[in-house]
Amino acid sequence: MIAIVGATGVLGRELTCRLLASGERVIAVTRDPNRAADLAKLGAEVRAGDLVDPASLPAAICGADIVVAAAHGLLGRGRYRSSGVDDTGHRALIDAAKTQGVAHFLYTSVVGASPTHPVTFWRTKYVIERYLEASGLSHTILRPTAFMETHAHELLGKAIIAGKAAVVFGSGNRPVNFVAAADVAAIALMALADRTAHSRTIEIGGPDNLTRHEVVALYARVAGRPPKTRHVPAGALRILSAVFRPVHEGLSSVMSASVYFDTVDQSFDPSETLRRYPINLTRLEDFVRARTSSAGARS
Repeated sequence: MIAIVGATGVLGRELTCRLLASGERVIAVTRDPNRAADLAKLGAEVRAGDLVDPASLPAAICGADIVVAAAHGLLGRGRYRSSGVDDTGHRALIDAAKTQGVAHFLYTSVVGASPTHPVTFWRTKYVIERYLEASGLSHTILRPTAFMETHAHELLGKAIIAGKAAVVFGSGNRPVNFVAAADVAAIALMALADRTAHSRTIEIGGPDNLTRHEVVALYARVAGRPPKTRHVPAGALRILSAVFRPVHEGLSSVMSASVYFDTVDQSFDPSETLRRYPINLTRLEDFVRARTSSAGARS
């Protein structure tokens, strides 16, 4: 049995649906079981579990042979701020997995995680990678690039499809690698089935490296809309990050991270991972066409 922690998130939902379709028994762990009603209908056993409530975790994953950590709190606030979810919460989950006798733990980190990264979220991911390694659990670490669903669609393309201006943090001129959650899920499932992947760190990204301006132009072309943008310059982001820090740590962190990433080329070459796990990666244009078509069908 496989427990997906964060089963109602972008990656967690994709993983849960794929596992159920293949006949696996799945525990869908979420802090709000009402959001997993569709997964229950597909056959998942939905359990309440909250990373900021360590006492809830042993029962949430009880009976699981494999635990997949697919939750994060980058945009969280209050008790769900990143330090509570991504640091303390994941330490508690790893501890619970160990006490429950879980056979294997798959942790979703992020490309670029390191102890010296200038952005706290990336440093935290690295710390939890090391905590997992030190736990003695059999494990795999998955490091994806930026999810298309969030960083391309929600933050940019959705506004263009609606005829509005996309808000671009910074200049929007640095390349970013975008990966589809479906592709990350496919690699994750292949890694779980690959005994030689245990104790490995697997980095995965998409086939395209595009600037945010190019993403906006792509959505505009496919949707037949004007490529409208509104920029928040780096100086304003620094000020806003400081203003929001006391009231919304997550939003403050995103603004701070945007200042840094506006100076860094985030291109990624997935060829090494594809040699080990050959799949047809989703091109951003195909993803955009599917999302644009879906939005048109709903309107």
